[in-house]
Amino acid sequence: METLRQTPLTQWHKGKGAKMAAFAGFDMPIQYEGIIAEHNHTRNCAGVFDICHMGEFSLRGKGAKAALNTVVTQDLDTLAQGKCRYGFLLNDKGCVLDDLIIYCMGEDDYMLVVNGACEKCDFDWIKAHLAAGPVFTNISDATGKIDLQGPKSYEVLKDIMGADFVAPGYFNFKRTEWRGKPIIVSRTGYTGELGFELYEDSSLAPELWDALTAHPLVKPVGLGARDTLRLEMGYPLYGQDLDTAHTPVEAGFGPLITKQGPFIGKDGLTGAHERLVPLVLEGRRSARHNDPIVLPDGERVGVVTSGCFCPTLGHCVALGYVRADAAEGAKFLVRTQRGDLPAKKGTLPFHTGGSVRMKLA
Repeated sequence: METLRQTPLTQWHKGKGAKMAAFAGFDMPIQYEGIIAEHNHTRNCAGVFDICHMGEFSLRGKGAKAALNTVVTQDLDTLAQGKCRYGFLLNDKGCVLDDLIIYCMGEDDYMLVVNGACEKCDFDWIKAHLAAGPVFTNISDATGKIDLQGPKSYEVLKDIMGADFVAPGYFNFKRTEWRGKPIIVSRTGYTGELGFELYEDSSLAPELWDALTAHPLVKPVGLGARDTLRLEMGYPLYGQDLDTAHTPVEAGFGPLITKQGPFIGKDGLTGAHERLVPLVLEGRRSARHNDPIVLPDGERVGVVTSGCFCPTLGHCVALGYVRADAAEGAKFLVRTQRGDLPAKKGTLPFHTGGSVRMKLA
């Protein structure tokens, strides 16, 4: 039997009666009072998520920018200190090993945030492909990560950090202190709402979590609602919507990759055999991962990668890879064990009312 890793907050979740399950090798909370209730609270107020299972790496020292620039899709020449950027780690064929966010902490000083399930493989792969010189360190175990998300998250954060706290801009971050200890506040997230990702020493995570969950506007949210929130926005999940069989171009992220210089996998980004398409389904019957996607005449042209009922929208949506020559079609069927579900090609994001870019006073 697999021995699951714990976050600094695992015992808190169990003590509150959370439904727990294995995720990325960790024992993680799936829900507390219920997925729909937690989803709606995040959309309308503020939810807090234990994301300590994610991986964090540090790359520092002379030549760090040049070394990292050859390994990732982000253009680090245009990434200024205090800013972060989403992008990809690719194999030689241009397919996705992982998606990640890179933080520019200073000159030749970067933090990489990767998916928890990919932590060890990512670290080993990057280390093997980096030029010699800068120091590359896995700081995952020493780093806690708590996400505060929702339209009232800034109100909460000011109460926690102090009334004079000023939030960074979208995809910006700032180093500050909380109760005399260093903390990074990043205006990023995975829900489509105004939100912040808080990085701190793992020993500080329980104290920060207690302060956040004690706030009257905040409820803890599990991975179940995290998944419905991200899918309403069409955000991909590595291992389902992103994988080593598809390129970022096939997943719809070609416009993000504008770097002129060389990087691993760049030559594999030409052309696309399949396309990741958004699908809108009527009712509450959801498509599931690996359900076939067929044309109205029954020809199989793809497969569902993610699907769920969306509480905000009142119906189901899905993402799926469809053969490139069929991807422009408007109507499909999703073939489930309980029968075919009509699906129309949609547009992203499915949910357009998110507060993610809310202007803050």
